[in-house]
Amino acid sequence: MAEAEVKVAFVSNLNGTTVVEVSLGSFLAPLCLLSRGLFLVVFHLCRGVLPLAKGAHLLLDFTMLIMPLVLSCTVLSDILHWVIIGLAVADLFVLFLLYRNKKTSSHGSILSSLDSFVHSHVESNLVPFVTAFRVLVNVKTAISILAVDFSVFPRRYAKTETYGTGVMDFGVGAYVMANALVCPEARGKKIQGSKFSHLVKQLLSVWPLILLGLVRLASVKSTGYHEHVTEYGVHWNFFFTLAIVRVVASALLIIFPINSSWLVALLISGVYQVVLETTDLKSFITQNGERNSFLEANREGIFSVVGYIAIYMAGVQVGLYLMRTRTLVKDWIRVVRNLLLGSFGLWLILHVCQTYIEPVSRRMANLSFCIWTVAQSLFFLSCLSIGDIALLFAKVVSNFSLVSTSWNPSGSSQTEGKLRKKMDTLCLVQSVNRNQLLFFLLANLMTGLTNILVDTLKSNNFFAVCVLLLYMFANSLAIFILHIKNITIKFW
Repeated sequence: MAEAEVKVAFVSNLNGTTVVEVSLGSFLAPLCLLSRGLFLVVFHLCRGVLPLAKGAHLLLDFTMLIMPLVLSCTVLSDILHWVIIGLAVADLFVLFLLYRNKKTSSHGSILSSLDSFVHSHVESNLVPFVTAFRVLVNVKTAISILAVDFSVFPRRYAKTETYGTGVMDFGVGAYVMANALVCPEARGKKIQGSKFSHLVKQLLSVWPLILLGLVRLASVKSTGYHEHVTEYGVHWNFFFTLAIVRVVASALLIIFPINSSWLVALLISGVYQVVLETTDLKSFITQNGERNSFLEANREGIFSVVGYIAIYMAGVQVGLYLMRTRTLVKDWIRVVRNLLLGSFGLWLILHVCQTYIEPVSRRMANLSFCIWTVAQSLFFLSCLSIGDIALLFAKVVSNFSLVSTSWNPSGSSQTEGKLRKKMDTLCLVQSVNRNQLLFFLLANLMTGLTNILVDTLKSNNFFAVCVLLLYMFANSLAIFILHIKNITIKFW
């Protein structure tokens, strides 16, 4: 077999892992963000200052946010639950020490302190855990698209062939969900001009995605780079999916009320599943027959767009809910409760769907896949929001709020606000958030280059992890430099 065929075989015919194991991974990133924030709080309390050197912040963020994610899907994958438990215990211990340190200088029980915290005000001009969700989905995607080519990456985490729940399967759906959460409609932006001109504007705005899709197609075909055809098809790729989803969703949001997006999502995914069950479409998509016409050649990519549109519409509804103005901590605790209830409710529905209708299939983006993606996204968002609230508590008891990408107590001074902006310019999370599409593109380019330079299948675990860390550091450094230079690369 040619090298490209061997690499394709390495990522083919996989069945994924359990829904529970995918959910387990949702705890790690929020704990890493919390640990990073607590480290900055403790460092300030011990030293009285914060390190403002650019390199120090980049290394801190890379070590505490990126490195654990790389290790968790490679050498630590089999003991991930112990890693999560260890981090959770350490964070709770630090939170307790911060509270006890405050108690020595003030009076009152822990219950009264918590009651005061719950009824306190929080800055309402941002929702940091949504930013964290979008950035972490992007970062995890960047790690996985290269890591999957190494044997150190568990095969159960890779994309499944037809049915199953792999970590990378969720990553694809979560990427669409992440875009929907902050779309103009979810943020309450009014349409400027006529609805038709707005739709034309949206159609023109996706040209970078179309261009990137064409460039990827040309580069893959011209270099003989390995490609898993049953993933999207012969000519299709994820950039085309993102572009079409955005345009179609914009049209739907013009026709239907935005606050009925969940109903549109349910209608689209439900009707699509009925068509799959009552026609030959399911066998057409999943068969390994000839690919003569354009439709046959790209059947997975073309028809799965329907499911991704449903996920996007559901994401708009979630974003609309999360972007409402809230000023009290207790209001956000209520949001966490609703996110958890939503995710658990959808998991129950998923169990019914998988038992009586059809298992999860990313290849078709069927009803079960849509439900699973939304349920898992809600759970991940709830974990991030819980970590954010815990970090806010640490800020309140320590009287220190200079931690980026997290909530701040309201009523801060002007000097504190300037220092926070300074910290934002040194934050890797904000760096990726500033140039999300560029980071994703850079990761794809670096993945291709690494596969050309490195024999991924014959690399031992130690070398593979080193390559992955170097690859992620190069991506992080490039995007960090653009951020500190105040450069935003946007093509539209």
